[in-house]
Amino acid sequence: MKKLLFISVLGLLSCNTSTQQAHPPVGGVLSQKDLDVSKQRMRNLNDVERIHMQHWIDGQSEKYYQMPMNYWVSTENFSHRERRQDNTLISYSYDLYDFDKTKIYDEPTERRDAKFGHFDEIKAIEDALRFIHDGEEVTLLVPSSLAYGTFGDEKKIDNDVPLIIKLKAL
Repeated sequence: MKKLLFISVLGLLSCNTSTQQAHPPVGGVLSQKDLDVSKQRMRNLNDVERIHMQHWIDGQSEKYYQMPMNYWVSTENFSHRERRQDNTLISYSYDLYDFDKTKIYDEPTERRDAKFGHFDEIKAIEDALRFIHDGEEVTLLVPSSLAYGTFGDEKKIDNDVPLIIKLKAL
């Protein structure tokens, strides 16, 4: 028992908490310095993900085209199409995959009569839906910053995970 107590005390004393970054809870307040550090971390992560995604794209037979918002789409000149306006309705579904092409959820996510300007959706999906034609299916390659970011979806998608999204306008 004395050995266990000694090892426990030794373990506690050897912990160095002075170098660990304290993070406020979700919804907590961050200082400007903390926000700047977070922005720089996201920029660095985005740069790394873009390199990995470009290597992944280079190994595919399908071509992908970069969108101004910083994701890729499987349709050429996609962003040059007519853009759907706010308050118009659209129905759509999508499946999520990781970059090993493993489907994350068994069933697709589906929305009926969603109104532009009032989406509660991944920003890349909302942007792509502005340009997609009815009945069309496109594949999006989305960096984590435009997907579920540093928190994940709190279900199956971990933090900082880039996604492949197969999106279809119904």
